[in-house]
Amino acid sequence: MQKLGDFKVPQFFNYPPYFTLQPVRETREKQIQLWKDLILDYCRTQKIFVIGLEEEFPLFSNPVIERSLSHEAREAFLSALVSEGRAEWMDKGHRKCLILWHRIQDWADIILGFVKDNGLEDSVMTVEEIRSGTECRGTELQGMDRTILMRALKLLEQKGKLAIFKGTSADDEGVKFSI
Repeated sequence: MQKLGDFKVPQFFNYPPYFTLQPVRETREKQIQLWKDLILDYCRTQKIFVIGLEEEFPLFSNPVIERSLSHEAREAFLSALVSEGRAEWMDKGHRKCLILWHRIQDWADIILGFVKDNGLEDSVMTVEEIRSGTECRGTELQGMDRTILMRALKLLEQKGKLAIFKGTSADDEGVKFSI
């Protein structure tokens, strides 16, 4: 089985036709589903939150079989994730894509679990501590994309689970949990 670092790629990754958009609808639908699952799984295990369409991305080429995805195929697979709410285009030109391997609601639930597991129910933390503090080490929150974190925190704020307060800079924004 081929690997990209410590990530095991599925068998289809070594099948050249999967690097070309398939013309038959049923085959293309299966191809798109396989690529969506692969992209989400890879991004989750490697903690990747943004994919640039014009940038090198390990999944988009396979040197073993000398194949690469075309720009059209990359955009088709990422657009399929966007249509399912598992990604969002970060710009109008569709050059960068924010990958939501967890939906925002799921991230919010993970944050609540983290707060409860660490006895932080009535505490104050900076936004930066939530993604890079000692308590988050070894959790899914470690190294989390700030944009996604802020959206999950704002969702929790709307539900009355916390209050976000601004500091003098983005680095000292705080969160007061009230769970």
